[in-house]
Amino acid sequence: MARAKNIMEATADPLDAMLARLQLSGIRDQLDTLLDEAARSNLSARETLILLCEREIARKDHRRIEMALKLAHFPAVKELAGFDFEAQPSIDPKQIRDLAASRWIANGENVLLLGPPGVGKTHLSIALGREAILAGYTVQFTTATTLVASLAKAHGERRLDEKLLALSKPKLLIVDELGYLHAAHLFFQLVSRRYETGAMLITSNRSVAEWGTVFADPVVATAILDRLLHHSHVLTIRGDSYRLRAKRKSGLIKTPTAGDGPPVGSASLRPVTGANNLQPRS
Repeated sequence: MARAKNIMEATADPLDAMLARLQLSGIRDQLDTLLDEAARSNLSARETLILLCEREIARKDHRRIEMALKLAHFPAVKELAGFDFEAQPSIDPKQIRDLAASRWIANGENVLLLGPPGVGKTHLSIALGREAILAGYTVQFTTATTLVASLAKAHGERRLDEKLLALSKPKLLIVDELGYLHAAHLFFQLVSRRYETGAMLITSNRSVAEWGTVFADPVVATAILDRLLHHSHVLTIRGDSYRLRAKRKSGLIKTPTAGDGPPVGSASLRPVTGANNLQPRS
């Protein structure tokens, strides 16, 4: 109480000190402007209080979102509004909008985005992660190689349980570019730790049928898939790479005609087989 009294005496405006103590910085910093706005609009005392609370909540939400975006470690700024759905007709925009509502995160479900390189998997993963943050969820983004390297390091330092605990805290963990991994048992422990408690979004250019090769251990791969697919949404993107499409438009790469053979690099652009737009299992 003595500290609060000293703060109030140190300023000409005790209200300013009280707002600071209550951590109502949004109201404190805009108080005169907000009161003038309320007066011009002939707001009642109750309506004025609602206005003040709305602006305070908006300030706190803005700061929370800014901090959450920093902690997510997204490699770039990507939003759903910037995704070209017309260029990828295999993607159902309605399903993406449904995922953007983030109900699957609340339920601890998983999303697998599969498809060849350059079709927008990372863009979608970041955009859905951003929507999750706007909905109030904590998110962490990492590449598969960085993730497994950190798990292997923690294992070697006898800190694996500590690392797994840290990775189990975000409500959504995004693992980008899942390819060949030689520490399948470590990834399995992470998936098991988050099973039915935390959502995961994984992108990969390998179909689910290839994951036995991806993890170099069919038994562990089966165990991983058993947990990931139990409550899941699997989207397979079949389409051309954005980067190669841009090069074709610029004339750097020849657009194939009916008589041409397969274009250079076409092996990496074959559609990934597997389920498309699967509904989550109950």
